[in-house]
Amino acid sequence: MWDKLALILVIIGALNWGCVGLFQLDLIAMLFGAGSVLSRVIYTLVAVGGVWCISLLFRDRGRDHT
Repeated sequence: MWDKLALILVIIGALNWGCVGLFQLDLIAMLFGAGSVLSRVIYTLVAVGGVWCISLLFRDRGRDHT
């Protein structure tokens, strides 16, 4: 459950950064206000999701790597 939630947050962040890079449009800031408490909470949650996803790189799910 936590893995999926973290991936959803990272996808939201990636889409937002894509919009910033391509269109100079920060959707989170546009929807919730630049520098508002809510937008800062969303950015923080996306960052926490990204940190959580780092652990996905190092997890062994019991797959056979032969």
